[in-house]
Amino acid sequence: QVHLVESGGGLVQPGGSLRLSCGASRRIGRINRMGWYRQAPGKQRELVAASTSGGSTNYADSVKGRFTISRDNAENTVNLPMNSLKPEDTAIYYCNVETMYRDYWGQGTQVTVSS
Repeated sequence: QVHLVESGGGLVQPGGSLRLSCGASRRIGRINRMGWYRQAPGKQRELVAASTSGGSTNYADSVKGRFTISRDNAENTVNLPMNSLKPEDTAIYYCNVETMYRDYWGQGTQVTVSS
């Protein structure tokens, strides 16, 4: 069974930076897309950033220019450096791997932006 493990969350002041990382416990084949979602209290889960196997990326408008997704296909890892963090970025961030057959999700990592 494959597990996704996230790391890098925490508490940071507004304007600060964090780097989220996600790795798989076993190699995952037929990956279409790897990405990050987030869910703030009382809100729906939303896509933050994603990277397709074809090399394209897409971002939520609210994070464009501040977050940059990167992936390593050989290692099945996906990272999300986050800069210029704002209080509204506070949420639980989830790693997602979409394959031809199913989606995999991490357990989530808390990001809190507060002074």
